Amino acid sequence: MTLSAFDRLAQVRRHAALGQLVLGAPMPVALAGVVWRFASPAVAVSVALAGIAVLAALAWRRTRAFDTAWLVRQLDARRKDLDDSSDLLLAPPASLTPLQQLQQARVRERLRSQPAPDLRTSWPWPRIVAMWLVAGVVIAVAAWWPARAPMASTLAPADEETPAIPGVPRLVGQRLHVAPPSYTGQPARDETTLDAKAPVGSRLAWTLRFEPQPTRADLVFHDGQRIALQRDGDTWRATHTLAKSTLYRVVAAGTEAQPPSKLRRLDAIPDRAPQVKVLAPDRGLSLVAVGQTRWALAFEARDDYGVAATATLKLTLAQGSGENIAFKEQAMTLHGTGPATSRRFTASLDLAAFGMAVGDDLIAQLTVRDTRAPTSQTARSPGLILRWPSDLGQESTGLEGLVKKVMPAYFRSQRQIIIDAEALQKQKRSLAADTFVTRSDAIGVDQRILRLRYGQFLGEEAEGEPQPPPTSDADDDHADDDGHDHAEAPTAVQDDHDHATSATGASFGREADVLEAYGHTHDHAEAATLLDPETRATLKKALDQMWQSELHLRQGQPDRALPFAYKALEYIKQVQQATRIYLARVGPELPPIDETRRMGGDRKGIASRALGPLTPMPDDVDAAPARAWRALANDRAPADGADLDALHTWLRTNEARVPDALDLFAAIDEVRGDPACAPCRARLRALLWSASPQPPAQVQRRAAPDDAGRRYLDALQQEPAR
Repeated sequence: MTLSAFDRLAQVRRHAALGQLVLGAPMPVALAGVVWRFASPAVAVSVALAGIAVLAALAWRRTRAFDTAWLVRQLDARRKDLDDSSDLLLAPPASLTPLQQLQQARVRERLRSQPAPDLRTSWPWPRIVAMWLVAGVVIAVAAWWPARAPMASTLAPADEETPAIPGVPRLVGQRLHVAPPSYTGQPARDETTLDAKAPVGSRLAWTLRFEPQPTRADLVFHDGQRIALQRDGDTWRATHTLAKSTLYRVVAAGTEAQPPSKLRRLDAIPDRAPQVKVLAPDRGLSLVAVGQTRWALAFEARDDYGVAATATLKLTLAQGSGENIAFKEQAMTLHGTGPATSRRFTASLDLAAFGMAVGDDLIAQLTVRDTRAPTSQTARSPGLILRWPSDLGQESTGLEGLVKKVMPAYFRSQRQIIIDAEALQKQKRSLAADTFVTRSDAIGVDQRILRLRYGQFLGEEAEGEPQPPPTSDADDDHADDDGHDHAEAPTAVQDDHDHATSATGASFGREADVLEAYGHTHDHAEAATLLDPETRATLKKALDQMWQSELHLRQGQPDRALPFAYKALEYIKQVQQATRIYLARVGPELPPIDETRRMGGDRKGIASRALGPLTPMPDDVDAAPARAWRALANDRAPADGADLDALHTWLRTNEARVPDALDLFAAIDEVRGDPACAPCRARLRALLWSASPQPPAQVQRRAAPDDAGRRYLDALQQEPAR
């Protein structure tokens, strides 16, 4: 029985909500009808839906008053036999005392024998009927209300002076009404001229007046389209939706023998697509920092009329490596802030929620829409990548202890070895003997590695150990007295020996480059001729001095090693200044010649080299502008109608190639209407010059030299005296 009570409460609520909707619906319906008549159907539907949504919210709020307490009060008031115990019907039996359980059973039995009365409230029918009658009257008045149109007496005078000829209609009043699309947010306006600039999709309405009245009037466009004007009393009206820029003129019946009226121009302003700018992060590829748990993104979207309030953020998680890469895509809806023309979209992504781990990539891209109707334009931001690099820390090995998998600091240059040895010698008194020897031995190790690196050019062995990685010395980037450390540059820089860089500049970690860099290059015939004999001898002297320097450094005697280090640096500088270097010859690898086919006349497998028939070159498609340009050169000669017709036809098929095709159309029309107009011909000729294809660039002939130039050239040709 408790369930029956709740069912009745639900019926009461539904009945009350429906009554509120029926009572309030006439207001949004009447408002939508007025908007439909004087604005646009799309706006009217939006107004109606918004009004109904507000009414539904109010009705739902009104039904909150019908709760269980209201139900108990109604049952107790209408059924005296329930002994004011209706609240026991809503309580579970386990929470009641034995006496209350007995009373609950008695109340249920009485409700079973005699059902509860109908608790639904009646609808206010008089108010409902009155509201719908008022709404009907408002809609009828709006439907029969005449459309807003300017009276003939309020029309602007025609801006084209036309002589009054008896019996010939002429334009005396004009007005152009421009109604941009509603999504642009621009208000409608009236133009006093027949030229206008408006967004694409604008609705244009002409109101014209002629004296005397013609039997027919049209709007004739330059592409051949015609729109008939409809007579409305003393005025003529026409409407048109602006889809692209165009030219037109007003033509009235009876004016065929008169000079044509001037062309009017309608410029259609296209709706540009929105533009998305990334504000954060400041780079396309970001690496996960230590302890980072979130990724902050910020975008800015701009549009000429407005950006939609929501945008879609597409997220792609790439997991795995090699061929076992899996992708997971997810889309999020972001709500923008700021004005409609410049909205800002932000997001803070939880990396753990996306399941991002070491070695994964998270790609984010925002898609925004503008408010263009009926179809919106979209734009996408550049893709942003958040990369969680693999662990490149230390790995434990059983034999060599800790091995660090990072690129080591580049080995010292000869100049740096000298600087370190001098600095160590100055600190000899302040250092312990063991520390001094250890640091000197470390510098000696650097000297040895540098000696081995230069020794590769002479074909020396690596002394049983792997070759050091390719490095550089950066001697030219430092002064002789600089003392800073070079360990900050792990990548290759300029070397003490310029040619050594090219020989050892292999990419670190690549298998092919490692074999090429650390293999025995002296086993190849071409490697032995890399340097000329004099340069090889100088480099051999430098290696000998390095060996002596290393010997004393390893023994803890930097003072004795410095003279040899200085001499080695001197020889290295001489090698840098070598004027000749021999490089390996690299020729084309041609297939071997089949000697058995020589002089046999067998042409099997050889393509025919006979030239096909020559096709004649097509006529110049741009001949019409050139002919018209030459014909307009003489102002005294009348314009050839055939040239103008050919030019008009050429322009119709090549509008995209001309910077301003409408301006050129108007200039052609002016010359055709008044062939003797010299300014019109000059303007058309100037436009043709800018529209003509530019000739290909050619080499300019050098001007003839003067006397001083000839003497200079003669002196250059004379052989120097021996």
